[in-house]
Amino acid sequence: MSVRLFEGKEHALYYWKYRISPSQDIINKILNFLQKHRSPPFGLAVDVGCGSGQGTVLLGPHFSEVVGTDVSPAQLNMAMQHSTAHNITYRECPAEQLPLENATVDLVTTMSAFHWFDHPRFLKEADRVLKPQGCLAMLNYTMDMELSYGDCSEALKYICKELYAALMPYRNSYLGASSLDLYKKAYDTLQYPVKEWHENLWVRKTLPLSSYIGMIESFSNYQAMLREDPEKAKQLSQDTTERLLKAMGVTSPDTEVLLSVRYYCLLTCKP
Repeated sequence: MSVRLFEGKEHALYYWKYRISPSQDIINKILNFLQKHRSPPFGLAVDVGCGSGQGTVLLGPHFSEVVGTDVSPAQLNMAMQHSTAHNITYRECPAEQLPLENATVDLVTTMSAFHWFDHPRFLKEADRVLKPQGCLAMLNYTMDMELSYGDCSEALKYICKELYAALMPYRNSYLGASSLDLYKKAYDTLQYPVKEWHENLWVRKTLPLSSYIGMIESFSNYQAMLREDPEKAKQLSQDTTERLLKAMGVTSPDTEVLLSVRYYCLLTCKP
């Protein structure tokens, strides 16, 4: 990885507890694309930048072997603590230097991680390890997440937008103005003849309001604010929580809300 973040033990715990996972529908979209180009059964899948492994475990039932890779020992330790599948293992390595032989992998995935990589080097490395007709899936979600609760959803949406705006000045410069643009650029420049671009893949999940706040606190821009001005970051979390509770007309942060997250996905097949 060109940028190393998310490596502390406490941050890794936040990742495991609060980060969302792709829906089964998105996983099925990836698998259906793979099945168009390779015949099952499938051997090896590699999830690059796997973090604490929430996405990695979703691949387990569909492959004889799944390897999750990351540069963070703390993230990998968290993943290993919560993975019981016999066919899933984890390895510490950069995304651009995978410890795999040439042309041995059926599917390479990167779930909300590609934007942190050295993009050309990673794509070259994915090409190296993929079998002919092996597939690459790169997915991520946008920050325009929405909360719904009763008849106050518009008020919650406004509060969330203000939260995202407060965090924007702390966005890592490596990401540029938009992660979505990075993935679109990768799609446009990929030389593989077979590729697909999917937007507006909505994932909806019911969760406690406190878990939504925990997820926000796991983001790199919140963590950057926390390092620069801990009191400001903590006050932002507290104020946002109180505003959301007031709009909802409840007092407990354990109150469940509906979170809607917009994913996008690049799928491509090596010739």
